[in-house]
Amino acid sequence: MTAVYVPAVDVDALEALDTHVHVEADAHGHASLPQQLAEAAQRYFRADGVTPDVEGIAAYYRERRMAAVVFTVDARTQLGHDPIPSEDVIDRAADQADVLIPFASVDPRRGEAAVEDLHRLVADHGAQGVKLHPTVQGFDPSADEFRPLWEAIAALGLPAVVHTGQTGIGAGMPGGGGLRLRYSNPMLLDDVAADLPDLRLILAHPSVPWQDEAISIATHKANVAIDLSGWSPKYFPPQLVRAAGGLLQDRVLFGSDFPLITPDRWLRDFAALDLPDAVRPKILVRNAARVLGLSSKETA
Repeated sequence: MTAVYVPAVDVDALEALDTHVHVEADAHGHASLPQQLAEAAQRYFRADGVTPDVEGIAAYYRERRMAAVVFTVDARTQLGHDPIPSEDVIDRAADQADVLIPFASVDPRRGEAAVEDLHRLVADHGAQGVKLHPTVQGFDPSADEFRPLWEAIAALGLPAVVHTGQTGIGAGMPGGGGLRLRYSNPMLLDDVAADLPDLRLILAHPSVPWQDEAISIATHKANVAIDLSGWSPKYFPPQLVRAAGGLLQDRVLFGSDFPLITPDRWLRDFAALDLPDAVRPKILVRNAARVLGLSSKETA
């Protein structure tokens, strides 16, 4: 019988909590993306192409006294490519529960089946949240047809990490590999956040070219946070740095986008940002612990 994941992260012992880590290969070497798209992303990020499995990710983060939210992306309808099963990610993370926090991904374009998958991944496996990528999955998050999925996420009390802004997947390919950036405009999530105030929504990445929209939504709606993954901090838009150090200091989260960007590189560049010292531990650990519902003496 499969063990249901139970969190065992000691938040107070962490140097950092990375809220954005991709599982790009399963135990059998199956990749999460078709080869052309994966290679385009590696070129865009100038990554080395190394794709650690769940156990490799756990060892990497344990060595650094960090924890990580891990997930894959189920985009089978858009890409015509079998995803890494979320149950595989969650079940393997159950043996690494001191450092890994597994999220599920479901394909929104599967309609009612996606909602059923989500309930199963939570009840039978212990998924701790949801990862969605509107551009890669090819869906408009504001469309009425996807509202039942958003309602299910909210009813289950799960945080949802949703890609926003530019993506390296398909970058530089003719037609961007057929992927549409407009689906990742964070303003498409404003209705979702307004209609479902109990939904913990995390806008993934600096949302370039819509950074101001993301800051506006997070400032306006207390159930919205921003993760800082996918960009080296030295390239953050100035308005994002100002918001992180001021108005949004309690709702901005560390995320790397590993393996495309390493936490080592991210943290090195983060140290050079002009931020108040009191804000840094919030961004690195405390804000994420609160959004993820993890117990901590610091966030209690």
